[in-house]
Amino acid sequence: MPQPFDIAVIGATGTVGETLVQVLEERDFPIKALHLLASIESAGASVPYRGKNVRVREVEQFDFSQARIVFFAASPAVTRSFAPRAAAAGCTVIDLSGDLAVPHVVPEANAQVLATLKAPVQVASPSSSAVALALVLAPLREQLGLVKVNVTVAMAVSALGREAVSELARQTAELLNARPLEPRVFDRQVAFNLLPQVGKVDAQGHGVLERRLVSELRELLGLPLLKISVTCVQAPVFFGDSLTVSVQTENPVDLVAVNSALDGAEGIERVEEGDYPTPVGDAVGQDVVYVGRVRGGVDDPCELNLWATLDNVRKGAALNAVQLAELLIKDLL
Repeated sequence: MPQPFDIAVIGATGTVGETLVQVLEERDFPIKALHLLASIESAGASVPYRGKNVRVREVEQFDFSQARIVFFAASPAVTRSFAPRAAAAGCTVIDLSGDLAVPHVVPEANAQVLATLKAPVQVASPSSSAVALALVLAPLREQLGLVKVNVTVAMAVSALGREAVSELARQTAELLNARPLEPRVFDRQVAFNLLPQVGKVDAQGHGVLERRLVSELRELLGLPLLKISVTCVQAPVFFGDSLTVSVQTENPVDLVAVNSALDGAEGIERVEEGDYPTPVGDAVGQDVVYVGRVRGGVDDPCELNLWATLDNVRKGAALNAVQLAELLIKDLL
């Protein structure tokens, strides 16, 4: 039985934070004391854990010397404020916010990076889309020789937090009841619609999430010069990101070999030809990335196309972070 650890979860009342606590319980993570933390607005709420309701406390008042491992599942601003305190107290920091300039790791793709880290460890769990792409492309990178990746991400609103989930529900109800629609979280109607831009864009027209995905995927695959084109689309889906992926390769695509590699890869469930996975029907609540519609190019032998979908909150965030913690306590802590 591994020694138990004192754990803190910051952002415990958010969609990712609550799921992270659930995953810790499901995987029987060795926890001595669980500290659930959030902003002053959310302090006082409770989150279920092992048959009890654990009270959420204010992060501002927390003494980080009480924790050995701290998960940052809140906003980048919160991570920016409190991660230095956690590190100074000797805590291992696992960041899910995308704020820290630390190594990004997906255990199934680049777990070897963890062996290079020094205590107190700081490591990041990348964006959901980067997790999905790393899982799918890592087993293919040597076989195919990746030249360029083109990806369109249909993002679930839960990527933007609980308020965005509530906003989609509210907009849907208003439209179905023929009431006037007043957008709040989004700048326009998202229900029954697609928004081809997520968040603000820079002078070149690229969004923060798009640039983040490019940077993270290059790092996860160990291919710093890989050409990547990304478009993030806001989809009217509560949970479950989906990706259309087109890969330009150095070598002609052997679909039998590609399917074999995907079938043998950890964390992937390939759906056979003639069927296809969807976020609602397959991915939500599951611990794998579903892959389907695997096919070559119409007229290019060095092109591979596929579809992937995953639970963005569970597999793409909470589970990946917990898997990182499991590897760290096994080998480093």
